[in-house]
Amino acid sequence: MSRPKKIGAEAALARLPTWAKAEGGRDAICKTFRFKDFNAAFGFMTRVAIRADQLDHHPEWFNVYNRVEVTLATHDADGVTELDMTLAGFMDEISGN
Repeated sequence: MSRPKKIGAEAALARLPTWAKAEGGRDAICKTFRFKDFNAAFGFMTRVAIRADQLDHHPEWFNVYNRVEVTLATHDADGVTELDMTLAGFMDEISGN
């Protein structure tokens, strides 16, 4: 598999208006998803995990009850790539947020 090409957080955010640039100077995008309850949040994470495995691209995330905080970047490219865009779009599509 070839190394993904870095597009950068700014380019990604132009196409993902509900996401934000990660703090700390890192080239990454982030978003907090909120759900009705823990079961809905965990269901979201399960669906994302299956898609992430298919893409061989895994998110950084943190879950507390109904909240899932996600950060996306491609470590091999040291920044945001189309893989991050694909996974972010999938998350937006299934989240209902």
